[in-house]
Amino acid sequence: MLKAVVLIGGPQKGTRFRPLSFEVAKPLFPVAGVPMLQHLVEACAKVPDIKEVLLIGFYQPNEELSRFLASAQQEFKISLRYLQEFASLGTGGGIYHFRDQILSGGPCAFFLMNADVCSAFPLADILRFHRRHGDSHCGIILGTTANRKQSLNYGCIVENPETNEVLHFVEKPSTFVSEIINCGIYLFTPEIFGHLGTVFQRNQEERLQEGPLCTRQMAEVIHLERDIFTMLAAHKQLYVYKTQHFWSQIKSAGSAIYGSRLYLKQYHETHPERLATNQEGAPKIIGDVYIHQTANVDPTAVLGPNVSIGKGVLIGAGVRVRESIVLHGAVLQDHCCVLNSIVGWGSVIGKWARVEGSPSDPNPNDPYAKIDSETLFRDGSLTPSITILGCNVNIPSEVIIRNSIVLPHKDLNRSFKNQIIL
Repeated sequence: MLKAVVLIGGPQKGTRFRPLSFEVAKPLFPVAGVPMLQHLVEACAKVPDIKEVLLIGFYQPNEELSRFLASAQQEFKISLRYLQEFASLGTGGGIYHFRDQILSGGPCAFFLMNADVCSAFPLADILRFHRRHGDSHCGIILGTTANRKQSLNYGCIVENPETNEVLHFVEKPSTFVSEIINCGIYLFTPEIFGHLGTVFQRNQEERLQEGPLCTRQMAEVIHLERDIFTMLAAHKQLYVYKTQHFWSQIKSAGSAIYGSRLYLKQYHETHPERLATNQEGAPKIIGDVYIHQTANVDPTAVLGPNVSIGKGVLIGAGVRVRESIVLHGAVLQDHCCVLNSIVGWGSVIGKWARVEGSPSDPNPNDPYAKIDSETLFRDGSLTPSITILGCNVNIPSEVIIRNSIVLPHKDLNRSFKNQIIL
């Protein structure tokens, strides 16, 4: 029997996802038409041995999360529970805190995944790799190849090419270490809790030695990348399984559009019914497009490639949408144009208006390029990126909004470029 654990973070995390994370917890943000978390839960449900999925984070339980848990449990016929941390405990502290819940029922191993990962989730392949290596390890990291420059932004893995054993692990090194990077998807055996316990004891002892004026973080805070993986590699207890499938992080709103493209492409194999097709009396579809069944789209509109249209969206005549996510209840009036943008819940774009951003895709000429986590500002000005409209934003007719972030509940009356509109 196996289990899966998904780390979903909390409200202090996901700040790069604002203003979208003001309205919905980042793990529930829709990518390719369904919540980010649903892609992970669905991947777990496809592995027959996984009997339970546990979500660990420090969000307060809320109606949206409860609704997601109930509907996903019903759809995928798998036990799904949320365990709330009392504080942010790091990637290892959360699983150590809830070790009894994870070990109940006696699983022989468990998957651990970060919620903000977009991937083909080759869990069955990792499981086969684990079984092939027997009892010689207590952890497997899913790895992929990045280019030399971008590898510095990730955990880097040095492996034995013959056995795939991890010889060395460095989190975000300052100089080049390896092109193999950590994907944030793992398989652990219950022995991992012994190593986590060792780190917990050490943290407690160091706090006691420093006395009452100790400025260290809580002993319960444990980071797998810094505290555990180097130790496991030294004990020859860690292996890496390298995937050739797609993988990306969803850290910012721009990376959500790229993640949506990867998932829409995957739908050809996994969910062809979710992809819109060209039909008589229907809008023109170019490339991969998802349209929710309750959306009302005029037949003269042109959508795609890489477009996701949410629930109850209204799209008027002659509208053009490309490389964008249009969220629940938005209205795109006649002949407006939306490119490389996320249109927030209930927002209205007037007639002949243009909402446009700059794509933040990886270099298409480099097969190992990953999406860059751009800083919000560069050289004192806003970094050109996708345009984001928060919820209930009104864009008047015949204006241009370019490379801007508009916070929720704004009524604009003119054009803007390269600005954050507060």
